[in-house]
Amino acid sequence: MGGLTTSVPDAAVLGRAQSHALARPDHLDLLEAHAVFVMREVVSECQRAALLFSGGKDSAVLLRLAQKAFGPARFPFPVVHVDTGHNFPEVLEYRDRRVAELGEQLIVASVQGSIDEGRVGDPGQGGSRNRLQSVTLLDAIAAHRFDACFGGARRDEDKARAKERILSFRDTFGQWEPRNQRPELWQLYQGQVRPGEHLRAFPLSDWTELDVWQYIAQEGLEVPEIYYAHEREVFERDGMLYAMNPFVQLIDGEQPFRTSVRYRTVGDMTCTGAVRSSALTLEDVVTEIAATRVTERGETRADDRVTEAAMEDRKREGYF
Repeated sequence: MGGLTTSVPDAAVLGRAQSHALARPDHLDLLEAHAVFVMREVVSECQRAALLFSGGKDSAVLLRLAQKAFGPARFPFPVVHVDTGHNFPEVLEYRDRRVAELGEQLIVASVQGSIDEGRVGDPGQGGSRNRLQSVTLLDAIAAHRFDACFGGARRDEDKARAKERILSFRDTFGQWEPRNQRPELWQLYQGQVRPGEHLRAFPLSDWTELDVWQYIAQEGLEVPEIYYAHEREVFERDGMLYAMNPFVQLIDGEQPFRTSVRYRTVGDMTCTGAVRSSALTLEDVVTEIAATRVTERGETRADDRVTEAAMEDRKREGYF
């Protein structure tokens, strides 16, 4: 009676298996592939898309992903920036130069324009215009008839964004209702929208802040210089460091001082704080982020500290 036999793989088989294992993509390759897939899916489903661009690190990654998704052709959508009028000059310089280098179309939707037209009220000296961006964005979407907008939001930023799907559907008023979103089982997406509605697509949803910085390092991407340590005149308010700027007024007890800081996120100068840092290079920033246990918005965005549901409230109104 013959017994069971086992075969031992020969050297060639083992060699092929080892080569296959070594060739498997790392997690950044998988994240990139999925993000490119999302971009292509949305463009194929929708008629008029746009890429929302703040000039920040996540926006820089979105531009590179769009290049990989659609290059060597031009983007099949314009780049749109909702400008509060209170942005960091370094970020605006980077925005204009980077989009010009790519030869893409830039549309600037102005919050100041919305104020001048009476669409929103001016918060006055020292007031944040961050929340006013929702109206300006929705007006731009209506004016250009966009039915899809790519954004750089990530789930690790805030618990409201953790609720968000890859494709986030907005009603005819531009509002987000988390209970009315579509299932996304097995990464299958349904991007069709009814007239008057639109969707926000978030290709970076599953990325972390560390993933973003590792990808920036891997791709050799340029980001605004304020992401690296530099000496700046700041003042402290409610435990956060704000840049001295013409849009805020110091209150009793606040004194400006100079120190080495960098920014983890960019936005309205009146509500975006800096962190003390000596990280001068990409490698330094990656090391610093790997050690932190506080999200960038949790540490540096005052508008997210107004209430426990501050971000969700803004998103329901049409915010990014």
